[in-house]
Amino acid sequence: MRVVIQRVSRAVVRVNGRAISKIERGIVVLVGFSRKDGETELEWIAHKLASLRIFDDIYGKLNLSVKEIDGSALVVSQFTLYADVRKGRRPAFVNAAEPERAEELYDHFCDLLRNEGVIVESGKFGAKMDVELVNDGPVTIILER
Repeated sequence: MRVVIQRVSRAVVRVNGRAISKIERGIVVLVGFSRKDGETELEWIAHKLASLRIFDDIYGKLNLSVKEIDGSALVVSQFTLYADVRKGRRPAFVNAAEPERAEELYDHFCDLLRNEGVIVESGKFGAKMDVELVNDGPVTIILER
């Protein structure tokens, strides 16, 4: 499982030009699943994201989590995180989870993140989405399990 986390001051997901979800201060989570991912990976990443201290405290230090600032997470499926570009010029996605399995993992991951106390908005699995965000900092972190 791979995630790219971006701290944002706001973000919105559009499908066919229509906003389907948006957040103010929080994190955008681009999430990709491999063929090997299961409950262990989902639980670990959900817990790590909920408690990751990437927001400034009153002294400007990264000491606060998304929960502690009452922020939100906008979770967007991103199978291209498993692109293999070592050979040729076209990405191969042989390590990415099959779409049906990935959708199950995605839905479950969003639920686990909610169970951690995070307000979660989501993209539309499998859709062509426009993701617009204002990266705050910028702060961008990659997690893999």
